[in-house]
Amino acid sequence: MGRRRGRARTTRRERRNVPYGRVYIQATFNNTIITFTDPTGNVVCWRSAGQSFRGSRKSTPFAAQTATEAASRMAMDMGMHEVEVFVKGPGPGREAALRQLQAAGLQVRSITDVTPIPHNGCRPPKKRRI
Repeated sequence: MGRRRGRARTTRRERRNVPYGRVYIQATFNNTIITFTDPTGNVVCWRSAGQSFRGSRKSTPFAAQTATEAASRMAMDMGMHEVEVFVKGPGPGREAALRQLQAAGLQVRSITDVTPIPHNGCRPPKKRRI
């Protein structure tokens, strides 16, 4: 049996000071992804509802709220206190994520809906029969 000689090298993530940034909330029917970026578009931190919940529970508003709370805490640790919000998608976690952002203590400068709307593009999925 071989022994490990030393500890594995892990790169240490630097703590940047980003006072102002953008938040992208992607709310699909199956998951919600929250991404914090600086004004130039470099990702500061991100969180997904699927990191804490699995299966059908990750598509709930509570899962989106939990993910937003964790992501906003990480962003505030890096000095972020003012954000622009961009919301994309029709998912159930959309409103819950917005409410949690404001409750976390971040100052929301603007909210923009960037949901792509097709001009009769792809055929939509067939209706569910339950």
